Amino acid sequence: MDADGAVDPAALERELRAAVAADERRERENQAKLRALRQRLPSYQEFRNIVLASHLKPLEKKDKMGKGRNVLWNPCAARAKAPQANDMEIPQELDQLPGTSAEFYRDWRRCLKSRKEKYQLLLELGGKALGRIFQADLGFGLLGEFLTVLAENVCREDRDAILQILQSLSGTKRFGLNVDLLSESEKESSRDLFRKLWSMSGDYWTAGQPSGPAGSEAHVMDTGLQEEAEEKRIVMELMKCYQVT
Repeated sequence: MDADGAVDPAALERELRAAVAADERRERENQAKLRALRQRLPSYQEFRNIVLASHLKPLEKKDKMGKGRNVLWNPCAARAKAPQANDMEIPQELDQLPGTSAEFYRDWRRCLKSRKEKYQLLLELGGKALGRIFQADLGFGLLGEFLTVLAENVCREDRDAILQILQSLSGTKRFGLNVDLLSESEKESSRDLFRKLWSMSGDYWTAGQPSGPAGSEAHVMDTGLQEEAEEKRIVMELMKCYQVT
């Protein structure tokens, strides 16, 4: 809706397309999960790979034998490389922050090439926006990717923002299931992330604090200890949520 209360048809159409795309992806991944369960796969990694590749289409014999390919085996990759002749433009670069889960999933997969870029996107969105975007559902595999990206790039200056992101994600639906489905490497990334956050809690507040009169320094020290205790309490609560021991 515009500022004057008028309905914006273009905005409604974008929201509808995003909702339809999210429903299609969710249905596709659910079907892939059922197929994977019926196959009685020996490892979780194989189960995960099947779900993550649910958008791929198998080639037919005519597509292999002919001069040209008549079917796209990976439509997502193809759309990222070349724009298609339709009325829905596929962005070649991230020119605005995603506002829905479908937009986020699209940009995360197609527009961001490095984990550093993905880390910057998470920080720019922040915990509040991420919690709103994924309030209904956090796509399969995304939580593990988030933890890996955060663990690799976390720094002292971003500590508070990362804690807010972790808190918001822990409030999304089926969060416990997403934690249970983390791979071993993702669990290790989660442990590594919380180890770094814990170590930062002790020296973050006092780092670079100027010296002053004795009474002032005592007050600063007392306040710093209180801040440190509160920060570590938050980290410990999050460690329980993320099943980090």
